[in-house]
Amino acid sequence: MPVYLDHAATSPMPADVLAAYTEALRLVGNPASIHTQGQNAKRMLEEARERIAASVGADAVEITLTSGGTEAVNLAVKGLFWARNDVPSSGRASAGRAAPAEGGRVSRPRPRILSTRAEHHATIDALEWLERYEGAVVEWIPVDPLGRIDLDALERALADDVALVTTLWANNEVGTIQPVREIVELASRHGVPVHADAIAAYGYLPLHFHASGLAAMSVSAHKLGGPVGVGALAIARSASVVPLLHGGSQQRARSGTQDAAGAVAFGVAATRAAESLPERVERLRTLQRRMIDGIRSAVPQAELRGDSSPDGRLPGNVHITVPGCEGDSLLFLLDLAGFSVSTGSACTAGVPEASHVLLAMGLDEGEARGALRMTLGSDTTEDEVDAFVAALPDAVSRAAAAGLSDREPVLGR
Repeated sequence: MPVYLDHAATSPMPADVLAAYTEALRLVGNPASIHTQGQNAKRMLEEARERIAASVGADAVEITLTSGGTEAVNLAVKGLFWARNDVPSSGRASAGRAAPAEGGRVSRPRPRILSTRAEHHATIDALEWLERYEGAVVEWIPVDPLGRIDLDALERALADDVALVTTLWANNEVGTIQPVREIVELASRHGVPVHADAIAAYGYLPLHFHASGLAAMSVSAHKLGGPVGVGALAIARSASVVPLLHGGSQQRARSGTQDAAGAVAFGVAATRAAESLPERVERLRTLQRRMIDGIRSAVPQAELRGDSSPDGRLPGNVHITVPGCEGDSLLFLLDLAGFSVSTGSACTAGVPEASHVLLAMGLDEGEARGALRMTLGSDTTEDEVDAFVAALPDAVSRAAAAGLSDREPVLGR
């Protein structure tokens, strides 16, 4: 059986989560229906929402369930921008859409959004869409060579015309943890709400929504053993978000029939992850250090990317670049050897381009193309880590021998 080292892409569903999911799927009833079966479904749904809320330090009323992390991010980024620019024009309620200015361009009282080029594409693409169609002015704050936001640059950019700041809690590729509390403190001086994409951090770092001071925070179930297609956005009671979806108003910021079974499985996975977090983090950090030390010994030319300090990096994340090698070639060769790894975010897998995260960190395209990411999980063993380290030199040798000129994977060579 292949050794799975891609938990950041998705994590296997534990037996108790699968059992809860299967049992919930057997029950019939729309949570919005008022008959007994509908109310049973609603009770099941709300109990799950309470579990999810408890796992992130939020109240149940602050949790809006979504179809996944991408929707949660889009709801936060677009919804906060529209809410902060909800200015009626000519007697019409704008619902987040301000009046066109002269020449047909949209006029916004708070057009600016601050973020970084090292964000997940769910954020970057949503911001570029707002810029293209909704009159947003996106300002990209630089990150340092570790992938951490430049707080001085952020402070200089903040002003009263900023609609929001959006940041990763921890980078999904290189694992660097962002200074969320400091970001919120800077933004609060101008009354600017902050959204954190905590999808990569969820289940790997202690998250507390209330203590963070965030206006919104995105999480996803399948990163910690829940089902794919279920996510959540925590929205502070003090924050306003314009919905993306309109209809039955089943939730505070989202219309649509709610997936009660998915929420149940999400809730079980969330409780499971929260209760075992300290032990799991300690174990993952031990395995992470074992892998990093092993790689440095076996492939000395490999360079660790992201913050190398234990407190500055997601536990279980190992991200390297290998000079003279194509990341895709390494991935396919390791796959042939029985190891599932990635070159970066699974959401852009198959796209033959250098990592935008590494480029934002200052690497050139050649360096960025030699990336490989390994992410460990609760079921990863020392033997699996050692086997991977033992297999890596041959993959590196074969990838380097194949050359980079044709930029084609060396599958089967």
